[in-house]
Amino acid sequence: MTEPHGGLRGWAAGRRGTVSRLRFTSLRLRLVVVFGLVALTAAVSASGIAYWLNREAVLTRTQDAVLRDFQQEMQNRAGALPVRPTQDELQHTAGQMAGSSQRFSVLLVAQDANGTTLYGSSDGLSGFSLEDVPASLRTAVNRKQPVSSGNASPYHLYWQRVMEHGTPYLVAGTRVIGGGPTGYMLKSLEPEAKDLNSLAWSLGIATALALVGSALLAQAAATTVLKPVHRLGVAARRLGEGRLDTRLRVSGTDELADLSRTFNNAAEALEKRVADMAARDDSSRRFVADMSHELRTPLTAITAVTEVLEEELDSESGGIDPMIEPAVRLVVSETRRLNDLVENLMEVTRFDAGTARLVLDDVDVADQITACIDARAWLDAVELDADRGLHALLDPRRLDVILANLIGNALKHGGSPVRVSVREVGDEIVIAVSDHGPGIPEDVLPHVFDRFFKASASRPRSEGSGLGLSIAMANAHIHGGDITAANSPEGGAVFTLRLPRDTSGAGAEPQETGEPAESGAERARERGQGESGERGAGDGPEGEVR
Repeated sequence: MTEPHGGLRGWAAGRRGTVSRLRFTSLRLRLVVVFGLVALTAAVSASGIAYWLNREAVLTRTQDAVLRDFQQEMQNRAGALPVRPTQDELQHTAGQMAGSSQRFSVLLVAQDANGTTLYGSSDGLSGFSLEDVPASLRTAVNRKQPVSSGNASPYHLYWQRVMEHGTPYLVAGTRVIGGGPTGYMLKSLEPEAKDLNSLAWSLGIATALALVGSALLAQAAATTVLKPVHRLGVAARRLGEGRLDTRLRVSGTDELADLSRTFNNAAEALEKRVADMAARDDSSRRFVADMSHELRTPLTAITAVTEVLEEELDSESGGIDPMIEPAVRLVVSETRRLNDLVENLMEVTRFDAGTARLVLDDVDVADQITACIDARAWLDAVELDADRGLHALLDPRRLDVILANLIGNALKHGGSPVRVSVREVGDEIVIAVSDHGPGIPEDVLPHVFDRFFKASASRPRSEGSGLGLSIAMANAHIHGGDITAANSPEGGAVFTLRLPRDTSGAGAEPQETGEPAESGAERARERGQGESGERGAGDGPEGEVR
């Protein structure tokens, strides 16, 4: 059973490490993504603005130059034509105008003497024609504007950018002032478009490089930031595991260095406080152990005297004065109580010091419970529901201590009959001790196993030591088991003891003699406790809580 359990712990630890690494990677990824988004936004914005500014500058410069040249050609060459030119004159003038420095196509439209519309194109019959000019532009060119102080010309130059078969063009038109042909110009903007496309590709490549550079920069920044955070997390886990000497290396003067210094100061203060508490705890345990040990010597003598006095009380001769007989009986009972208290204190100190060990034996659980009940003369008050032959590898003496405290408390503070039931659940032995008393108050249930706990301040004194149930719980824990307290729906309290059937891995010591270990029930018989039922009846905190 040990190896699967250990493997499960290793798997759980591995899972915790994996979750930590995932969280660490997630934080790194978030930093890289944030850096990348910021860089991408900045690069795209800068590239977009640069492209838009360059596009407007290129197109505006080309457009202004072409329109200025076209307007000048219309004034100089088209304006020199007669009002009613011939076809040849229009064609020749259009060719001359197209030969300007801007190299655009020209279309001239006029009427001859007979009123026939004539067309003169610099590209010939199959070149630039009137159908290539948008209708809206033709309408604007032929619209006569009223002449006023703010408008000196009835006709103006109009232009428009169009897209034909994927190629951008600049189209413009105007009329000769004072009568003459109407001229249209067509200029291809394909060179400018290619330049702008090259610019867009360059800006896109620059944006991609900026994104890659930002990712690398973010990775470096994340590593710089997260390494101290990762070291802090590792140090915190080590501190949580009890390695109080864990410290962080402090370098720099930034916030992370200040955090590392704060962690080191907190760890140092915690280590000092834990060391002080451990020293005080060790001192307290030594004091209790030494005190208990020192008390045993005078208690031995006192116990011997009280035994003599008790024999005198029970003798037929009546050697004790009736006037002092109550005081003698009080001394005898209080001496027994003090003796039990010293033994319990010594047992508690052994548990606190971690020196308590199991002496295991193959125990028939039903026989052990019967022996415990018989040794304390509880056979008439306890009902046992247990099958014979249910064996477990336990420490008989410690099991007897547990049973004596649970059954004794039930008899004293519960209602008869007390029922003890035993059943096997998987690899566990489950022993339930139930009574028919008033039960335990709900606010007291969480504290019934506390040392010296008293539910009522008005009852500071009881016959027990107040340590019985806490010792019973410690004995259950050293077996690898547990005890729970609850109230039964039918009334009364129920204490449930769970013990593994095999406790060989719970810190047991082998028996050296090879003989069965002496049980607590046998020790109870030897001490004469079988008739009084003194042990267990008042040894647990339960004696203080009902």
